[in-house]
Amino acid sequence: MGSGNCKRRSLLLGVGASSLLPTKLLLAQEKPPNYAEFVDLEDGYSYYYPSDWIGFDFRGHDSAFKDRYLQLQNVRLSFIPTNKTDINEMGSIEKVVAYLVRHVYSTPTQVPDVFDMQERTTDGKNYYTFEYTLTSPNFSRAAFATIAVGNGINFDQMLTNKQDG
Repeated sequence: MGSGNCKRRSLLLGVGASSLLPTKLLLAQEKPPNYAEFVDLEDGYSYYYPSDWIGFDFRGHDSAFKDRYLQLQNVRLSFIPTNKTDINEMGSIEKVVAYLVRHVYSTPTQVPDVFDMQERTTDGKNYYTFEYTLTSPNFSRAAFATIAVGNGINFDQMLTNKQDG
């Protein structure tokens, strides 16, 4: 595994370790060094992001932050209403991730490749986290995504990085 992968993984841990925590849990935790917290009291979610990143509007997303200098590196969160109460009700991690990567995150001209999938439970809430790339003729994009269900909403948090093609 190259050092680029290790850097992305450590960034994921910073962003993803507290991904989509209920607001009261995030406020009770100690903020990691060099990170800021984003808290959305109205929608009931919160997460950490690198403190030198800036907020930006990203169509279809509730919140988004990007690196000041490497602006294609970003974290963003979107959600859709659902009648599910837990991510496991949507199916196994393999089934859910395969569907999302092939039919939601990619276009017909991109080739998806999933590298890693992990399930975790934090304070009784289940999460699916996965790493993938989308490759097209001109470039590829690597991303980590964490998905969960809470408050009648399917939350989808993504950390992305454009790669040379």
